[in-house]
Amino acid sequence: MTQHRIDAVFRLDDDVAVVTGALGRLGPVWVEALIHAGAKVAALDLPTSEPSAAFEALVDRVNSTRLFRVDCDITDRSTVETALKKVAIQLGVPTVLVNNAGLDQPPDKPGSRYRVSELPVELFSQMVAVNLTGTFLVTQVIGGEMASRGRGSVVNIGSLYASVSPDQRFYDHLTGDPPFVKTPAYGASKAAVVNLTKYFATLWGPQGVRVNTLSPGGVKASQDERFLVKYGQRVPLGRMAESGDLGGPLVFLASEASAYVTGINLRVDGGFTAW
Repeated sequence: MTQHRIDAVFRLDDDVAVVTGALGRLGPVWVEALIHAGAKVAALDLPTSEPSAAFEALVDRVNSTRLFRVDCDITDRSTVETALKKVAIQLGVPTVLVNNAGLDQPPDKPGSRYRVSELPVELFSQMVAVNLTGTFLVTQVIGGEMASRGRGSVVNIGSLYASVSPDQRFYDHLTGDPPFVKTPAYGASKAAVVNLTKYFATLWGPQGVRVNTLSPGGVKASQDERFLVKYGQRVPLGRMAESGDLGGPLVFLASEASAYVTGINLRVDGGFTAW
């Protein structure tokens, strides 16, 4: 294969991509990678969401014809359907979908913690509703449109904790009572997303739609130094992921570079799950 051909299969010049949860921490990473590869991108998020500094910086750098913000609550099918119509009118029918929207549980203040035996089921259900049910609804609506047209790539953003249980020792230096414990709802919902990926990959493969999961390991942000040291000692590559580590794997799954790849969980975790 020539170098030109290798470069071309990673391009998304004729694609319209939808990214959910686009205004948050990882959303801008996916949006920027897709735009850099040539796609036009619809950035979906709640109307009440405040754009992160990274998203605002992206808006300042990108031509307005390449990036279109759309209000959408992924847990409400009617708003997803409305968002799809707006995207189709403004940019064209989507050919790439990145299901990124989700709820996580960063280490928090002691006043908002619960012991697992006392965790309100409403909090568990809320995380499942967004991370799993919301992913299903967007896939059902936007992925279904792709399937009806015979072309598309869906990338569901999973997590390291879709494959392994959280190592609670990462957090045992945090003070407070009750102690911080990563909720069971997060990993459970992300593991379910991996299975949902396989379901749609096998269902829609004959219709030209590929469906994969991309599962990042821990991504460096504002974690405290002791956490960073503990986490790095657990990773063969010795560090947390940087945002720059993630765009390439996404473009691979979104583009024709992965034309014969569907139903997988691509773990971008620095080797964490190799041990």
